[in-house]
Amino acid sequence: MDGVDEGSLARLFRAALDGDERAYGNFLHEAARLVRAWARRRAFGGPDPEDIVQETLLAIHVKRHTWRSDGPVTPWLYAIAKHKLVDALRRQGRHPRVGISEVEDRLAAEETETVRDWEIGRALETLTPGQRSVVTAISVEGRTISEAARSLDMNETAVRVALHRGLAAIARRFGRD
Repeated sequence: MDGVDEGSLARLFRAALDGDERAYGNFLHEAARLVRAWARRRAFGGPDPEDIVQETLLAIHVKRHTWRSDGPVTPWLYAIAKHKLVDALRRQGRHPRVGISEVEDRLAAEETETVRDWEIGRALETLTPGQRSVVTAISVEGRTISEAARSLDMNETAVRVALHRGLAAIARRFGRD
């Protein structure tokens, strides 16, 4: 688990879910560190690991209610990261092949995940209109970078920059002390 104590991480997340913003910031910092190391090992030649980190942090925020607070947090965290990596690889047109033995100890049980509209709205309302359009198109609607660029009449580089900045702004907003 890359030197992080599972119990401490779970305690931080429980406190965060109870409204402790400092604990949430600390949890997101540790989660980002874990996912960054994990993504660097797995995204070789593929998507930018920082994109995986940012998308995972956004998903953690949106899906935080799906974590069973009586269970470990890292399998849940890595399952989200795995899905974000697979999504990124698919957007690039690659077919990921991950050996089950590489991740079986970190996979959480599949759960039906639901997202409350107000949670998404709360995260998106902190963004500039341009960032909001891009993050909505890609992270909420599931469009590819090129699809979002066409529909928003932007070039792909501008979409990537707006996505990165938007996700970073959401992470800062919901992870600050």
